[in-house]
Amino acid sequence: MKLSSSLIFTSSYLGAVSGFSSLPSVSKRTVSTLVAERPFTSSQIYQYATTAPEGLVNVADIWSERDVYSMEQWATQYGMQKADGVELYSEDGGSDYSLMTNSGVAAGETVIWVPSSIVINSASVEQEFGAGCLQQVEAVLIQIDEFAAMKGTATDSYYRLPLFRLMVRILAEWEKGQDSVYFPWLNSLPRQFFNGASMTKRCFECLPPYAGWLASTERTNYGHFNMALKQGYVPLNPETIMDREAVKWAYNVALTRFHEIWQPDRQKLIAPMADMLNHAAEHNCEISFDYEGNCQVTALYDIPAGSPLTISLGDPTNPTPIFAIYGFLPQDCATIFCKAMHLDKQIKELGYEFSELLIQTETGEIAPKVWDVFLYDLLQKSDPNSAQEFGMACRNDDESTKQYYLDQYYSYTLEALKEHVFGILNSADKLTMRAQSYDLETHPRVPVIVAHNQLVIQTFTMTATLLQQMG
Repeated sequence: MKLSSSLIFTSSYLGAVSGFSSLPSVSKRTVSTLVAERPFTSSQIYQYATTAPEGLVNVADIWSERDVYSMEQWATQYGMQKADGVELYSEDGGSDYSLMTNSGVAAGETVIWVPSSIVINSASVEQEFGAGCLQQVEAVLIQIDEFAAMKGTATDSYYRLPLFRLMVRILAEWEKGQDSVYFPWLNSLPRQFFNGASMTKRCFECLPPYAGWLASTERTNYGHFNMALKQGYVPLNPETIMDREAVKWAYNVALTRFHEIWQPDRQKLIAPMADMLNHAAEHNCEISFDYEGNCQVTALYDIPAGSPLTISLGDPTNPTPIFAIYGFLPQDCATIFCKAMHLDKQIKELGYEFSELLIQTETGEIAPKVWDVFLYDLLQKSDPNSAQEFGMACRNDDESTKQYYLDQYYSYTLEALKEHVFGILNSADKLTMRAQSYDLETHPRVPVIVAHNQLVIQTFTMTATLLQQMG
């Protein structure tokens, strides 16, 4: 799998967090101690802790070799099966690995099968760690998220609890070192990530608003997980909990390698070996799990020899969420979001989705609903009654009424779009120059940030040309 405003812990934010009081299991003193990141003094919290063994995967060594072939041998010993000709390969000397077929795969054929005995399942973490400790720490996480929501940071902790459980399980296996049955898998994973959770405030300052918002949201989510973990309710070694590099690494591993299922219950799962599949907009494989938790990767159609095996990691029409979550920019994306974050209120009122408000990356052509949003904003400012009628037409798919207003206000909408597009171009240029001024030694995520911004610039330059030709 591909390598992959923000939660910057200011004193005002941290001081406010210490005022949590709604959960009976969390005292103000405990939370303030957590936020200040002071050493734990309660031995009772760490009644499960043990001394860390030797042989830990060095997650801080970003140049450490990924031992993917020992992982493959380990998975095979535990029952993993793969079709003839399916092999691990790397195009960059070993930083990133994926799977390919050397002999071709027929449609419907099982490409990889991974037994449930080595699948990491968020649903089983409660059984392994005990419901009590998880309920306590998850209550803290929910409370942190709720407080952040009061401050205007949108979060959804209930949706993310299975991800938190995966992170805890990964940390538990990591601190066992070579005593962990999962050590070969852990030692095959990337040490460095380039996604939003791994970025800094200075990284966010180099991204356009939409990308910056998505990337900083991932950083916020990681920050909340980290704060909750430091309560100490989970049976982990205190040195593990206080190891910022290990916790962030475990979060990123969980975030970038899970697959979600909804039946019989909602779960997030990681299947070693299957997690080596990379993304493609036109993916040729899909992952499924049976009711026993076994993982099966199936070919969607005939795949010729020499082809990479791929899955979908997100909406192919909008690469920016993939960039924020996984830390890479898909090379086969056909569209990008129009970047109209300042019209989020209007977008919601019309009932539109970001995935509908697109610009073609090969031509610069603007999707019709983008015109709707900009006209709706203009009408709200100049003629509220017309705005109400136009908004109703958009929501009810009344194309004739929509077209009447679009024709009447064409020149004004065109000018608004020009202003937006040229503004994005000017901003993206400045943001890119800022990113390029950074030292790569201290800001290794600059290349992927610049690649994102350049895609925006190239696309919006074509859009600007088209708009100029319209009048």
